[in-house]
Amino acid sequence: MAGQLQWKITAVLIAGGIWAAGGVCGAETGAGLIINEDDSHFFGTRTADQMTLEGLHAFVDQYANTKVSHLFLCPNAMKASYRSKVWDAIWDLKGTQKPPTEEFAIKWLENARILDERGLDPYAVWIARCREKGISPWLSMRMNDVHNADDVDSYIHNSFWCEHPEYWRVPGAQGWVERAFDYGIPEVREHHMAFVRELLERYDPDGLELDWMRFGYHFKPGHEAEGAEILAQFMKEVRALTKEWSAKRGHAIKLGARVPTHPDAAKGLGMDGVRWVQEGLVDMLVPTPFWATSDFDVPMELWRERIGEPVKNIVLAAGQEVLLRAYPAAIQIENDITSVRGFAAAHMHRGADQIYLFNYMDPEPMKGGPGTYRKLLEEGLALETVVKLPRRFPVTYRDTVPPGFPNNAALPVDGFKGGVFRIYIGPSPKKGAGVFVAGLAQRDDVGKAEFEVSLNEKPCTLTAAPPNPDDMPGAVRAVRFDCPLEVLKDGYNDIRIKQKGGGSEQQIVWAELEIL
Repeated sequence: MAGQLQWKITAVLIAGGIWAAGGVCGAETGAGLIINEDDSHFFGTRTADQMTLEGLHAFVDQYANTKVSHLFLCPNAMKASYRSKVWDAIWDLKGTQKPPTEEFAIKWLENARILDERGLDPYAVWIARCREKGISPWLSMRMNDVHNADDVDSYIHNSFWCEHPEYWRVPGAQGWVERAFDYGIPEVREHHMAFVRELLERYDPDGLELDWMRFGYHFKPGHEAEGAEILAQFMKEVRALTKEWSAKRGHAIKLGARVPTHPDAAKGLGMDGVRWVQEGLVDMLVPTPFWATSDFDVPMELWRERIGEPVKNIVLAAGQEVLLRAYPAAIQIENDITSVRGFAAAHMHRGADQIYLFNYMDPEPMKGGPGTYRKLLEEGLALETVVKLPRRFPVTYRDTVPPGFPNNAALPVDGFKGGVFRIYIGPSPKKGAGVFVAGLAQRDDVGKAEFEVSLNEKPCTLTAAPPNPDDMPGAVRAVRFDCPLEVLKDGYNDIRIKQKGGGSEQQIVWAELEIL
């Protein structure tokens, strides 16, 4: 009875907007920052001597007294990174499976095994330590991880996947996502539900996240519509489990999910996040890319509109990946602190309650090294903070969409034809400077080409000091334009660029708006 009462009280607090470690929001909008720790990083970046209680505590302690309010701890890919009773452990090698050869993976398997032999469960230790340090601990379960799926003998695959190729989305196919599990098969759903049950029985987190974006494709091609019904039922079953364990634990265990960045793309792949919220199945929803790039145009306001009144009962978090690509065929680079701030400024302004960072793991996941990462953690990404600091808004695209759905790619652009980039900046700046930067690919006479640029139909001025093209994959030359500050608008701003007549046609492969 006490547990049921606690559940009801917590549900009321969530509905009222109280959401952070310890149950109280910071004074700033979006003061809490969510960090996801994957299933391998800790083990693969530490030595055997650090596989101790002190070493486990030190991992959590680095986030204490920062803006990090939530740590999402991932215990699995296809295998568990602990000694599971229902899934293979990562160090279990069966049949023809080959041990890893790369140093990171060797350490992952060895260090996870060492902790088990020493009687230390890292996830139990981390959950407890998070609470001691005022950080909300969640578990984040990857629902369909297919790393190394092209190599059926890889150490990373569980025996269930190896023994049942008929359970793959496209049996006989070669690609990673084609070899993902097909959730249309009851045995596949039960395999994953067994792990859900174990996580809730074994651990006492504040929440459980179902990470449907690892890897984002869960049904045979063409069966996504019926898949949406299947996943809705799956979410209902997990919701019932979290309520049951909330009563047993005496506190609410929330349920979250990661889904594609656009609500129609999510529904089109069977992950109907709008429905899940409307039916009260989740407490947190994270529209997010998969991995290839951060998406700088996540329509948070559209999610709110589609969900309607129930959106007030959840946390709607904007998910950012550590990588940047300007378009699908482009080379990847890492975000830096200015692009992370830009992402936060745009998406907090569009209606995100929090920012969720994926693959931002210690000590230096992003450009700038450990000091920059520390600065990010200590400054946080509250709207009130980032709008006072330099920020960048690169043009990117959606990396996870169903067939026929637009990926929003606006690059590359042919110079004489020109193009328009719609860039969402959040609140318009009242002081400082607005700058547009374009990167040009290698073409004849690339150094001589001239361009005209306008911001919201007002001309911008070419500056004498162009930026370094090394920060723009595929570019050999960059051009920079000062834009009238007073022309910048809240929300979307239209940048038009076109090559002036004469000479060889150039190709624009990078574009971004900066606020300095």
